[in-house]
Amino acid sequence: QSQLVESGGGLVQPGGSLRLSCVASGFTLDGDPIGWFRQAPGKERERISCISVEGSITKYADSVKGRFTISRDNAKNTVYLQMNSLKPEDTAVYYCAATNYYCSDSARYWGQGTQVTVSS
Repeated sequence: QSQLVESGGGLVQPGGSLRLSCVASGFTLDGDPIGWFRQAPGKERERISCISVEGSITKYADSVKGRFTISRDNAKNTVYLQMNSLKPEDTAVYYCAATNYYCSDSARYWGQGTQVTVSS
């Protein structure tokens, strides 16, 4: 069964950091652009970052630019999201997806999500 699995979420204080991982099983990520998305309670899903197949091109939403960094290690079949200077408004369920094209909102695989809570 092909799937994506996120990990690394949790509770962190404002100003803290977390690193999310997105691991593929049942398929290899090296042919897919990847996106990270998040959805807060009562809000629509937001695409926050995306990375090209080779990892050479990245893009960020204004809300996370300068604080979050997306990267990938195709040899490990894993994509990462380093999140620094976290704010309470970053609280959401975070999802990774193997998108149909670079920075697309449609995807062939979605992860199940990992909760990130930023609170003192």
